[in-house]
Amino acid sequence: MDYSIVAKEIIEKIGGVNNVSSVIHCMTRLRFTLKDESIVNDDQVKKIKGVMGVMKKGGQYQIIIGNEVSKCYKEVLKLGNFSDSANNTESSNEKQNIITKVLDVVSGSMSATMPAIIGAGMVKVLVVLLTTIGLLSNTSQTYTILSALGDATFYFLPMILVISTSKKFNINPYTFAAVIGVMVYPDFVKLLGAGSPVSFIGLPVTTASYGYSVIPVILMAWVMKYIEEIVDKITPAVTKNFLKPMLILLIAMPIAIIVIGPLGFLVGKGLSTVMYTIQDKANWIALPLMAAFMPLIVMTGMHWAFVPMALTALANPGYETLLLVAMLPSNLAQGASALAVSLKSKNKDLKQVASASSISALLAGVTEPAMYGVTIKYKKPLIASMIASGIAGLYAGIVALKVYVFATPALISIVQFIDPNGRSNFINALITAAIAIVGSFALTWIIGFDDPANEESEESLIENKMEVKEAALDKAEAKSEAIILAPIEGKSVSLSQVNDITFSEEIMGKGAAIIPSKGIAVSPVNGVISALFETKHAIGITAEDGTEILIHIGLDTVKLGGKHFTAHVKSGDKVKIGDLLVEFDIEAIKREGYEVITPVLVTNSSDYKDVLSLIDKDVKEKDELIKVIM
Repeated sequence: MDYSIVAKEIIEKIGGVNNVSSVIHCMTRLRFTLKDESIVNDDQVKKIKGVMGVMKKGGQYQIIIGNEVSKCYKEVLKLGNFSDSANNTESSNEKQNIITKVLDVVSGSMSATMPAIIGAGMVKVLVVLLTTIGLLSNTSQTYTILSALGDATFYFLPMILVISTSKKFNINPYTFAAVIGVMVYPDFVKLLGAGSPVSFIGLPVTTASYGYSVIPVILMAWVMKYIEEIVDKITPAVTKNFLKPMLILLIAMPIAIIVIGPLGFLVGKGLSTVMYTIQDKANWIALPLMAAFMPLIVMTGMHWAFVPMALTALANPGYETLLLVAMLPSNLAQGASALAVSLKSKNKDLKQVASASSISALLAGVTEPAMYGVTIKYKKPLIASMIASGIAGLYAGIVALKVYVFATPALISIVQFIDPNGRSNFINALITAAIAIVGSFALTWIIGFDDPANEESEESLIENKMEVKEAALDKAEAKSEAIILAPIEGKSVSLSQVNDITFSEEIMGKGAAIIPSKGIAVSPVNGVISALFETKHAIGITAEDGTEILIHIGLDTVKLGGKHFTAHVKSGDKVKIGDLLVEFDIEAIKREGYEVITPVLVTNSSDYKDVLSLIDKDVKEKDELIKVIM
């Protein structure tokens, strides 16, 4: 099948490239989000060679392709600017609480920036190491240039974020860059730092620092989306080329520097007042709170509001007891959590990101790679690190830990806690660090995280599948039938009862369905995992005799994006009957609004004389379910 031709016909029949908002794919279908479904002739789409059927569901126009859907998807991407469609995951329609949504937006916006952040973080570690062992003087020009290389990514992070946030909110990246550029423009920064009140057309501009900022950029991207829509409506067509961008800039810039930008700083200023007040009354309460929530404080840019008071305290009485002290357990907990992820994860890419992130956080206190690449992205490590950091902060508060030098707290810089008048403060700093590191590592290991499956290339999956089939042909003994056992405990029913024509009309193959009573799927045959979709809801297995089996847990559960599923295998793994494949939370999936009925298909049914199913009976794992007549 030439899928380049199929893809061209599909795009043509659904209204062309301009009618496509986004496209992703699951195990068997292309899932289009169209601007106008009414212009599509379903019958014409169904007639395309290679198309098995069409469904409209959940705001998507779904075109059923079958097992070769990834090939067709690859060709579709070549026809338009759909390269970022995969990033617009279907989980966006999940019922999530506001905190989860915010963290997802932040991690989604930050993911593309991770190479720059990790690279810069490692450069900062290198600079610290070279100066510590005396190979680099902190007064040399080489030191200045290397420091600039390490710091530039973080200082200009707002500008770097423009790229990913523009894509996420579907706004013009160039006008957005012009707006955000004002916030880090040298003369504007100098104006804010001069110490005199600043105003724009009579409106006060809050003195704030925007280097290293994340949340203000994301909030402004969200606001820009509405500004662009409003300006587009009010500008005449003949003036759009020059009037529209000018109005967008003139409207967006004041909002950015007067409202959105200072928001984090102003909230932080209020928070700092509250925290220092609490500290005066009960230091043992203030420090664990600061230490636990430091990642969120840093993410919003609120920590800058604490800096003036910290500097004042270091000048008189000569030590600081809140901001820098809280950052010690927080930074180390982030690093330890990332280290645990790097050691526990089976995903090669995640192991590399997490290991590099842990080094920069533990040694140099550069937590951005760990935060945005690991802990915030996978959420559970963030919770683990915050708990451990809070416990370590409690200890620091009880012993009244002090810091004597302004530097980013980390293992290399922990000497900043040395008290000129005794050893006890430094010993307490070491104990605080140990509690944070050991606690965060252990909690992350115990709580775990949703480890993403290794994403193998399409070519390697195809090669693997071909090797399995060839081996089956070579080794399989001549026999009249093959038995496929039940992979899930529950009630077996006919495929005709599945509320999805892909399965009910046996488009993908014959088989049976199971209404599960237990959220565990095991291997129904001896064979090899030929495909494991990244959302973990569908597993393809090629049996030793060449039978190709698809276990599809639930209907439309691809939209969960892997939520409520835990995979215990990966593509290419050899499995035996009864081996654990996937665990899934039945009740949680139902609460999300999805059916859990699970089709079990023989996808190469046409290769056999018949496929018979045992239905309308209660089955346990490894009970006989399907009989394949050779």
